Amino acid sequence: MVGRVALVAQRKMTFHEVKCGAFGVHQYSTRDQVRVPNVIALVGLPARGKTYISHKLCRYLNWIGIKTRAFNVGEYRRQACDFFQQGASEFFSPTNQTGTQIRDHCAKLAMEDMGRYLENKEGEVAIFDATNTTRQRRQWLVDFCQREEIDPKFRIFFVESVCEDSEIIAANISINSPDYRGKMTEEEAKADFLKRIENYKLQYEPLDNEMDDRLSFIKVINAGRSFFVHNVNGHVQSRVVYFLMNISLLPRSIYLTRHGESEYNRIGRLGGDSPLSENGIKYAMILREYFESEKIDDLRIWCSQKIRAAQTANSLKDLASYVEYLKVLDEIDAWEHFEGEGCIRICRSPCSTTPPG
Repeated sequence: MVGRVALVAQRKMTFHEVKCGAFGVHQYSTRDQVRVPNVIALVGLPARGKTYISHKLCRYLNWIGIKTRAFNVGEYRRQACDFFQQGASEFFSPTNQTGTQIRDHCAKLAMEDMGRYLENKEGEVAIFDATNTTRQRRQWLVDFCQREEIDPKFRIFFVESVCEDSEIIAANISINSPDYRGKMTEEEAKADFLKRIENYKLQYEPLDNEMDDRLSFIKVINAGRSFFVHNVNGHVQSRVVYFLMNISLLPRSIYLTRHGESEYNRIGRLGGDSPLSENGIKYAMILREYFESEKIDDLRIWCSQKIRAAQTANSLKDLASYVEYLKVLDEIDAWEHFEGEGCIRICRSPCSTTPPG
C-alpha cells in the first residue's frame, strides 16, 4: 500500500480472559515446529459460526505452512441421508434414535477419514467441524485421538463458539444451507432451523474449566467480544489462539483510498513530502461527504505519516473514533538518486540491461 489512507469500520474489543498463563506465539512457522499431529474440534450450537471459523482457521494454517484439512460432519450426513425424509428438524432431536444413529455413524466416518489423513502424514492438522455439544461426544473424540495403536498420539484442541446475541444468531441462521436449498421457502427454512437449534439445546453441555479441566480449549464468546482460554499446549494451539483473538468473526467493511493529489503529483515529481494541491484538497472534501452519507459507527482510520496522506485523513477526523498515522503505510522510497526528479527524466535515464554476474 503506497501512500494510502485505509479506513476500517470494526467492532471494539473488550477483554481477554486467559487462564493458561503465558503462551508463546512464534514469529515464524514451519512444518518442523509441528512435532505431533493436531486435531482442532469445533463445539457449539448451530448458527454460532463454527463452519466459518473452520474455514478461516484452515486457510490461515495452510497459509503459514501447516498443512491442514477440514472434515465437516454435516457433509457426511448429507451424503448419507435426506434429513427431510427423517423429519427435518426432528432428525436432530435427542429422542430420535434413528437420527442419532445416523449422525453418530457420520461422525465416525469423518473421524476415520481424519485419522487416516493424519496417520498417513498427508497433513499436520485436521479440523473436525461438528456441533460436539455433549461431553460424551467430546470424550469419544479424545479417546479416538489417544488410541493405543497410533504413535504419536493426536493432540486435541476444542474451539467453542458461544453466542447469546440474538442479532448475531439471526445473521448466522443458515437459510441458504444445502439442507434447505430448493426445498423450502426462506420463512420455512428459518422456522425449521430454529427448531433444530432448540433440539440441540436440550442436550448441550458447554465446556467448563472445572469439569473439563484436563482439556485444552478456547471459548469464543459473542463472535470474539471476549474469550476464555484454558490449558494451551504446543505451537499449533498457540497459533490458533493468536489467530482467533485477532480476527473479526463479524462482517465489516474496509475502504482503501489514495491520498488526494499532492503538489509533487501535480508537477510530475517523485518522492518528497509535499502537501495537497488544490485538486487534492477538493478530493479530501468529496471523500468526507461520502463518509458523512455512509454514517459508519466506530470508523477507524489508518494512514501514512506523509503530509499528503495526513491531510486527506484529517478531513475525516471528526467522523472517526480512532485515527493512527503509521510509518509502514508510507510509500516505497524513490531512492536518493531519483528523489524529487521528474518522471519523464527518469524514464529517459539510461540503465544497464546487462544481467548480474
